[in-house]
Amino acid sequence: MLEIIQSLFEKISLFHINILFILGLAIFGGTLGGRLFQKMRIPQVVGYIVIGIVFGKSGLNIISYQMVEIFQPFNYFALGLIGFMIGGELKKTVLARYGKQFFKILFFEGLSAFAFVTIFVGIAGTFLLKDAPLAWALGLILGSIASATAPAATTDVLWEYRTKGPLTTTVLGIVALDDALALFLFAIAASLATRIIGASHETILLSILHPLYEIGGAIFVGGASGLILIKLLQKYGQKERMLTIFIGMVLFVLGLAQATNISILLAAMILGAVVVNGAPHLSKGIFQLAEGFTPPIYVLFFVFVGAKLNFSHLTPLILALILLYLFGRTFGKMLGSFLGAYISHAPKTVQKYIPFCLFSQAGVAIGLSIVASNLFPEELGNLIIVIVTSSTFVVQLIGPPCVKYAIVKSGEAGLNITEEDLIHKTKLTDLIDKKFPLIEKNTTLGRILEIFENNPYFYYPVVDDDKKLQGIISIDTIRQAFMFTDISSFLLAVDIMEPARKKILLSAPAEEVKQFFDLYHLDFVPVVDETDKVIGCIEARMFYQFISKKMLEAEQKVFSLE
Repeated sequence: MLEIIQSLFEKISLFHINILFILGLAIFGGTLGGRLFQKMRIPQVVGYIVIGIVFGKSGLNIISYQMVEIFQPFNYFALGLIGFMIGGELKKTVLARYGKQFFKILFFEGLSAFAFVTIFVGIAGTFLLKDAPLAWALGLILGSIASATAPAATTDVLWEYRTKGPLTTTVLGIVALDDALALFLFAIAASLATRIIGASHETILLSILHPLYEIGGAIFVGGASGLILIKLLQKYGQKERMLTIFIGMVLFVLGLAQATNISILLAAMILGAVVVNGAPHLSKGIFQLAEGFTPPIYVLFFVFVGAKLNFSHLTPLILALILLYLFGRTFGKMLGSFLGAYISHAPKTVQKYIPFCLFSQAGVAIGLSIVASNLFPEELGNLIIVIVTSSTFVVQLIGPPCVKYAIVKSGEAGLNITEEDLIHKTKLTDLIDKKFPLIEKNTTLGRILEIFENNPYFYYPVVDDDKKLQGIISIDTIRQAFMFTDISSFLLAVDIMEPARKKILLSAPAEEVKQFFDLYHLDFVPVVDETDKVIGCIEARMFYQFISKKMLEAEQKVFSLE
């Protein structure tokens, strides 16, 4: 059946399967796949990748390799946005508090993965390939690539599950700095490996200086662009202009980084870090705009990651090397991150669960494998690409569920909430006061004064015999009633009440209550059922006290994890 469908799609010309069709298919299909996997309690990023595999080279081949190459700018754009968002987490206060911890974990997990993959592939490859120099050269290259961690899939899970706490902070810090370490290790490993097999084209000095140029150039480009972006945002602060300026600057940084052959991801991270530290209050609006703009870009990115994966060239020898690579990298990452967290005296939750958060690899690892393929003979170069690409598929599938397991077990899932999130989750039954005193329409002014004296509220609903809403009495209403001194003792509630400007059904969302308070400048809203019978009431001050209390509880829970 699969062969029939595939042959049908192969008969459709590229003219019909155009760019707009591919974009729609990738975004729509990826979104549905992500939602399906989410319902199975699997992070949605796995669904995006699987849909990409189904549509890509290893599946129906609707999204061909040539199409993926056409959309390469979208991948760079997605990486840039991801890098910018990660850079936004590198606040001065965070680095001052966790900086030493970050670097210790970073070096231990990166160097451990490098060492174990190099040793495992080098020893086993000597027997499998029957060529010791080639095996150890391969081990060095794969070991350096193994040190890289993909931020995209990891951070997508953190953002999806609204995490906040020491584990989340540590993971974001590690993935932000990880690629710089990978570039250094790769430069050293490539220099040694090319000399082992006699394929060197560069001096040792040039091999070491190149990653220094990549990293230093990225810091300069990202930093200078960040300062310019801050100035522009300060001058043009309107929301619609902020988004345009932000996207333009990200694209400019990515294009300049690509043109000057420096690290795209690192340049975008530095851009985000400069903005969040240089204009902390202004940057909040930028990052909120970015969060609303990025979802379809992320979907495209991960669908294309899946579409690129090709498993048609796998042999028993390559499978054995893939397993060695995966085992060495996984063991090294887990052991190294635990030792780094333990030595740096990180919180217990970080020590226990960070080994599960650093499995994913993608863009940087595949990019380094392509660079390696150009440094070595064709056979070895192709072998490196196949091993890294195939292992990427595995870790991209197991990585996000492992991150989810860690953040759920550590208690950090759902703690990164905003006021809007909290209001969205709140039910009206949590907010209303069902014991709110009701004033019947025939109640005398004297009795009304007693109700005001014995209760802390500023507004009271007036109801008829069936408890249906008739109007509202407030302190201002009472004050005006006393202007009629001659007849005030004869006045009833029905005589002095004001019309109820707004009322809300018990089944309505809490957002509607906030809308009443903010847009109509109300301080009080009666809550009624479908028959207009008063069930209870909500005062604005009670509403915001409830939200503030819940926000404070979430913050206290985060502090308790540290």
